[in-house]
Order: sequence, then C-alpha cells, then structure tokens
Amino acid sequence: MSLSELYKGCRTYRRFTQKPVPEELLHTLVDTAHTRSCGRNGQPLRFIVVKSPEKVAAMQPLVRWAAALPKAIGTPVQGEQPTAFVVVLRENNAGPLTNVDLGIALDTMAICAWEQGVGSCIMAAVDRKAIGELLSVPEGWEVNIVLALGYPSHQSTLVEAQEGGSLDYYVDEKRDYYVPKLKLKDVARFC
Repeated sequence: MSLSELYKGCRTYRRFTQKPVPEELLHTLVDTAHTRSCGRNGQPLRFIVVKSPEKVAAMQPLVRWAAALPKAIGTPVQGEQPTAFVVVLRENNAGPLTNVDLGIALDTMAICAWEQGVGSCIMAAVDRKAIGELLSVPEGWEVNIVLALGYPSHQSTLVEAQEGGSLDYYVDEKRDYYVPKLKLKDVARFC
C-alpha cells in the first residue's frame, strides 16, 4: 500500500474492539513521534501512554466524543471504548510553533498505528485538569491533547461533500461513520 493510500484510509474511529493495543506498538508510536522534526529542535512535547485497564477506564469519563453527534450516538459505551490513550503534554511556556510540533506528532502516531490496523481519535475536548491529576502531570507541563487508540469495530468512509451542504460527519443505522470531504478543486489551486 502506498503512503497516500495509507493516509486516505486513516480515518477517525470512535468505537473499538476490546483487543489490547500491543505494548510494542505503543512504544513504536511514541518513539517515532518524538524523533520527528520539530521547530528549532525544541522538543517541547512529552507523552504519557495510558495502557493499564484501570487507568484507561478512569480516562473514559474525562474525554468527549463526536461533537457533531448526539452523545447517545457518538459516545462509545462499555465494550466499545479505546484500549489505550496517549496523552500529549506541552511545556507551560511553549511558543506557538509547538502547535505545529503537536500536529506532526499526532499525525505520526495516527498513521503508524493505522499501518498496523489500529484506529485512533484525536481528542481536544478533554478535562485537562482532571487528566493531569489522574496521571500526576509534573509541574511546568500541561495536558494538551489526547489520542485514543484501539482496533476499530466500525467503518469510516469518505464521501464527497455536496455543494453548499454540511461537512458534519454522520452515522448510518449500523453506526458506521461517513465523512464528507470537499473536492480537491475546492480546496487547492495549482498555478
């Protein structure tokens, strides 16, 4: 599979089987992410891998799923929840370039996970204070974003966005996701 095919297949997943993500893969994700390029080689990110069933369970109420859907439809229930999380920390005084570093790290982890059949969901709607307390985040660092991980139990399909239509993702009766994407001609200009 080409890299572009891998990227096109790497969607957001919000329901998972309960098969654990292998510890070796979790190490690979974080190792690959932390060695990628970053602004001025500042390395302003730190990673907490949450993999114990107890900590994973404690994380569940601290994250919010699928903002475009009613909670009853978009939130995974017991038996559908992720089996691991990577919590990404940033230095309290990190500059704006850290946001670029964060995007590179998250993308790296998501695509490396997907290469092994593990789905992910990047989560910004999280209770940062409670997660920080749960995971004993050290002083000088703050919870920035969370990556949920697990083997997907649903499909996520790209569909062409309709002219003037909504870009909100939606689910069908099987709770499979459909994600409208604009046409290339509507987002890029070649000159």
